[in-house]
Amino acid sequence: MISPGMVQERRKDPRLENNIPVKISQEGGDIVTETKNISRSGAYCCVNQYIEPMTKLMVHLLLSFSKAGKTVTKKISCEGVIVRTEPAADDGKYHIAIFFSDIKKRDAESVTDYVDTYLSKKETV
Repeated sequence: MISPGMVQERRKDPRLENNIPVKISQEGGDIVTETKNISRSGAYCCVNQYIEPMTKLMVHLLLSFSKAGKTVTKKISCEGVIVRTEPAADDGKYHIAIFFSDIKKRDAESVTDYVDTYLSKKETV
């Protein structure tokens, strides 16, 4: 049972609120933005044009983090689907939720490593 005022997290993958450069490629051209949050299964970001839910697109992420004392930069490219589009408070902008529909296992594991690295740093602070 959930206490009043508490929200139950329905997502199975932990999310990290972090700004990661992302390029979204679709028929109407490319959109360059950054994530508001990311998990192994998807990303949430703000774009300057409406994108219809269920639109398929290519997602290109650039992850940079420290691993074993070295800075690692990993480029991830995968297919995604827009699962939610909502108007943002900023005029003419939209918040979109992207589900990674076709991502290589190795790339999904890199996203998980990225999220886990930053979440573990936040827990130790």
